[in-house]
Amino acid sequence: KAKEDQDRAIHEKKKKLKAAIEAGKSIPTELRKEEAELRKELEFDDQNTNKYIEDRDDEYKWAGVEDPSILVTTSHEPSSKLKQFAKEMKLIFPNSQRMNRGNHVLSELTQACRANNVTDLIIVHEHRGQPDGMIISHLPYGPTAYFTLCNVVMRHDIEKIGHMSEAFPHLIFHKFSSKLVFAIRLGTVDEENTADVEWKIRPYLNTAKKRKWLETTES
Repeated sequence: KAKEDQDRAIHEKKKKLKAAIEAGKSIPTELRKEEAELRKELEFDDQNTNKYIEDRDDEYKWAGVEDPSILVTTSHEPSSKLKQFAKEMKLIFPNSQRMNRGNHVLSELTQACRANNVTDLIIVHEHRGQPDGMIISHLPYGPTAYFTLCNVVMRHDIEKIGHMSEAFPHLIFHKFSSKLVFAIRLGTVDEENTADVEWKIRPYLNTAKKRKWLETTES
């Protein structure tokens, strides 16, 4: 967020300087100390770089061009069932790797992902041995989505299901009529206590007329 604010400020300064030069007016007083440096940057601007685009608004600009790099991990001290669930998530999300959480704190984990060009960090949580939550954090700047999982049935719980294909899956949401319970925050997962909430289901929304559904239930 701080870097975005800095980039936006520089863009506005270059915009003011360029307007003053083109209009033949004197350089604004607040820009005179930075005029030389700003002029150098203006020389290298073209139609693609002279526009300011926020990273969070262009976070998926490489979607369909470059494959994502996904890391799947768990909360601390996971049960054997949560570990198994993380393994199954690795098979669901293409081009993903699973890592044991160990003693890594969120800040260290997120920084390591950034350093290794990981595009998305997925963390699964549990309650009394049952998977009940999933966090998907887009890197390097966010946003981060928090999902609630209910009545999870893993493929290992189904008898005679056979081996799972390694082919990239197609996600089908038809007939998904369960309540959509989650929140979205700006920033990455390690910034949970400081990042702004972009959207969140709150109790007063949970009425018959205002429930959020993945798909409208057929009457």
